Order: sequence, then structure tokens, then C-alpha cells
Amino acid sequence: MEKIMTIDGRQVKFKSTAAYLLKYKAQFGRDAIQDLVKVLESVDSKTKEIKDISALDLGVFYDMVWALAKQADPTIPPPMEWLDGFDTFPLLDKENFPVWLEMIQSSFSSSVKSKKKA
Repeated sequence: MEKIMTIDGRQVKFKSTAAYLLKYKAQFGRDAIQDLVKVLESVDSKTKEIKDISALDLGVFYDMVWALAKQADPTIPPPMEWLDGFDTFPLLDKENFPVWLEMIQSSFSSSVKSKKKA
């Protein structure tokens, strides 16, 4: 999945593939699935809105978003340097947050339908 979003007046590409998970672990030394569980605990599963801002680790979410950008453009600099290149970075914006969340989750979900019958 690829998305181009406007961040601080610039078009920025983000890409979610299975390799994104490996880039995340290589860069941050943490398992993306475990970190995603922490993020999802603070988000309403139906509305995709933040239900508990105090439970959301913004550092983890910034790291995930950086990994999505790095997957789309291998030339971007390390996370802190990349983020410093923006005057504003609307991480929790009501338009951007659900898109990033969907991209992050898409790398964990299956496209195979269950063969079990209810």
C-alpha cells in the first residue's frame, strides 16, 4: 500500500510492505507488532480516533511513520534528522492519523479468507 500525503506543505510518500517491519526492527531494535499493540490500546477500533492520549507513545508512532516513509524512499535521512526537516508534522491530525494507522495495520493483516464455516 502506498500513499502520498501533504506534510508541512510537501508531498511525502509512505509505503507499507512486509519489508517495512524489518526496516523498523533494524532501525529501532524493537518488534513492530509489539509496538503496534501498544498503539492500538489507545485507539478506538471503530472510529480510529485516539481514545486515551496518555496511553499513546508518540515516539513509537513517529518511528512507525518514519519506517513507512523510509520504505517509500530509501534516501530519507535517519528519523531525527528527517523530522527536523519539517516545521510542523501533524502526527495526530484527524486526516493523517487514520491513514498511517491503516498502513501500519495492513502489513499485519491477512488477505486470505478463512475456510472455516461458522
